[in-house]
Amino acid sequence: MYPFLRMAKELWVFRNAPALPLLGTHVSTHMCWPWDLDPWVELNNGRTLTIYDLGRIPLGQRTGLHRVLAANGWGMTVAGNTVRYRRRIRAFDRITMHSRCIGWDHRFLYIEQSMWKGDDCTSHQVIRSAVTSKDGIVAPDRVLAALGQPQQSPPLPDFVQAWIAAEGQRPWPPAR
Repeated sequence: MYPFLRMAKELWVFRNAPALPLLGTHVSTHMCWPWDLDPWVELNNGRTLTIYDLGRIPLGQRTGLHRVLAANGWGMTVAGNTVRYRRRIRAFDRITMHSRCIGWDHRFLYIEQSMWKGDDCTSHQVIRSAVTSKDGIVAPDRVLAALGQPQQSPPLPDFVQAWIAAEGQRPWPPAR
C-alpha cells in the first residue's frame, strides 16, 4: 500500500519550509520501518522507489511546481528512471535523502535523488518526469514559463545524456 500517512507527514513538516529555486536541493530524513523490508530483511527495492516519492513531492511543493500544476489542471508522472543500489538499509535505519531537479529537455524534467546513511550513499536515482494534461505531455518550456523560470536548462551531466541516448535506442513496445 502507498504510504499516504508518511506523505502527509512530509508535506506537513515542510509546509512552511523556505521556497526553493527550481534547481534547489530538498533534504529530508526518513526511517526504514519493518513493513519496508523484503525477505532478506533490508529495504525492498520497490519500496525504495516509493520512499523516493517522499522526497520528490515536497520538492515540487517547495519549488512552486504543485501550485502551477493545480492552477493549470496538470499532473505529473514518472516516465523513466535509473537506479543504482550500493549499500543496504535495514530496519530502523535513518536515511537522509537529497532531491533536486538537474535540468530538462524538450519533453521531460530530470530529477536526481540519493539516499545516505551517514557518509555512505546507499542508492542514487535519476528520473525523467513528464508534466501531463488531458492533451498529453506539457512541454517543459510551458511549465517553466508558468513558474516564471528561465527556460534554458543547465547542461545535463554526461551520464544522464548517455542514459537518454540509450533509452532512445530501446525498442518500444518490447518483444513479448
